[in-house]
Amino acid sequence: MPTTTTHQLATLVHGTYLVDLPDTEPKAALFGFHGYGEMAEDSLEALRRLRGTEPWLLCAVQGLHPFYRKTGDVVASWMTKFDRENALADNVRWTAAVIERIQRTHPAIERRAYVGFSQGVAMTYRAAAGAGFAGHALVALAGDVPPDVAATEMRGFPPVLIGRGSEEQWYTEEKLADDVGVLEAHGVEVEVGRFDGGHEWDEAFVERARGWLGEKLGG
Repeated sequence: MPTTTTHQLATLVHGTYLVDLPDTEPKAALFGFHGYGEMAEDSLEALRRLRGTEPWLLCAVQGLHPFYRKTGDVVASWMTKFDRENALADNVRWTAAVIERIQRTHPAIERRAYVGFSQGVAMTYRAAAGAGFAGHALVALAGDVPPDVAATEMRGFPPVLIGRGSEEQWYTEEKLADDVGVLEAHGVEVEVGRFDGGHEWDEAFVERARGWLGEKLGG
């Protein structure tokens, strides 16, 4: 009888990230992770709103898994349940490589914030936990703490600002409460920013996050 077996082999792929530089050499950086079906440009737009007039470097990291929408537009995802464990490792390595290059080309950067929206929130937590570069702030909008990060000791984890809109349907109040409980149990400083809106970068939350990041990162 014929036998079918499954095999896996590591290979090199190319990823994309976008960088927006301030007028002066930056001492702080925001690293952004987009949601499902978005691109790095979407994340960069949110980062620009969060930066305001601060002299921070912005880096929008794009997921390694592009696909077509029905409209023909190319968008990206971070992962699916298929081959999940390898995808997790690939994504963390990819994120670490981006941050390492940014640090190497801009050695004056001393403080880092990780910013995620929707599906990208999980990668935001993973970057803070496993990319090898300490974070000083983490903004998580409309997404939860992934179980692989919650299972770690989360030592040295940065302060977290969680955002949730009143009309949010996916990231429920129950998920929010669970995340706050997980973070507090690990001794992580956590705040919640609620706003009237849905699954979006609402301006009220942007203003809250902008001020909060200013406190954590400085000018």
